[in-house]
Amino acid sequence: MKKFHQFTQIALLIFFLVYLIFFMAFDTLGGMFGMDEITSDGLVKILLVGFILFILSWSAAYFAMKKQADLLTKKEGEMDKLKAKLYDLDHPNTPEKPSSPASKPSETDSSGIKPRQNFTE
Repeated sequence: MKKFHQFTQIALLIFFLVYLIFFMAFDTLGGMFGMDEITSDGLVKILLVGFILFILSWSAAYFAMKKQADLLTKKEGEMDKLKAKLYDLDHPNTPEKPSSPASKPSETDSSGIKPRQNFTE
């Protein structure tokens, strides 16, 4: 897609340069192509072709950037996973998370402090 974007940018540049030179030297070049005068229909057609080339170039650039951003996001995710694996290998003695998060702590406390009693009057 990047090569296509470069091609469309060059084609757009050449298109507008050719028509800029053609219209600047219309007095001499117009007779060579059988054009006596510039009509509005001809100019609109030329500008529409240029606009289509511009939109094509712009969309190619947009999709190329989007592809690069998606690829970068994917690579960052893979890098984070590798960092997590490396951290796990460097620190094997860290306790793992409990398998059942809904488990309650036991009612008995080994510190010898009595559990709190709620008094209502």
